[in-house]
Amino acid sequence: MRGTVREIALGLATPVNEPKKARYFLSVAGAGPDGRITYAVDLELKAKMGIFAYWWQGAREVLNYKFPRFNVKAKDQAIEASLVIVGRTKHYGGPFKITTEADLYEDQFELAVLTTQSGLRYLSYLPTLWFGDLRKAEGVHFVKADTLLCEPTDGEAVYAQVDGEPLSRLPVEFKIVPRALKLLVPEALPEKGNGTVA
Repeated sequence: MRGTVREIALGLATPVNEPKKARYFLSVAGAGPDGRITYAVDLELKAKMGIFAYWWQGAREVLNYKFPRFNVKAKDQAIEASLVIVGRTKHYGGPFKITTEADLYEDQFELAVLTTQSGLRYLSYLPTLWFGDLRKAEGVHFVKADTLLCEPTDGEAVYAQVDGEPLSRLPVEFKIVPRALKLLVPEALPEKGNGTVA
């Protein structure tokens, strides 16, 4: 009853060639290997194992996936990427935090753009990610933007996902939709040991 109503932006992912498949997302979207994993994950395994099914599929893909590059255009710059993470929140894939400067109360995304095409390099990022040092890793770029366009550079299929669900092949536009959702945000809970009961 003491909560505050806050209006937040949502992300909107629109397949350029199939605009009717546009989807809103609250947390995270992406294109590249994570998009491929959402298409390839076994739905029965996902029902049994939840998020661990994605990590299992990711382990199977890492040495077979070719990590094709695609163009990421945002804020008057273009980067050739093999993975882009479009964050509205900090969390990605469970306990990991990648887009740590993303904020639901800002009208922009934080993008994490990876450029390597090496599966072994991707594996080498895991300890860095676990300890929260991905910003220091070579071949990883962070950008704030309210819109971006991901386009394939050749005929090889690159897939996009939104909030862990498959969306479509590139090209895909991601954009911020301001004041798209109202949230009732609770006031901060009292800290333990201060004599009050929550």
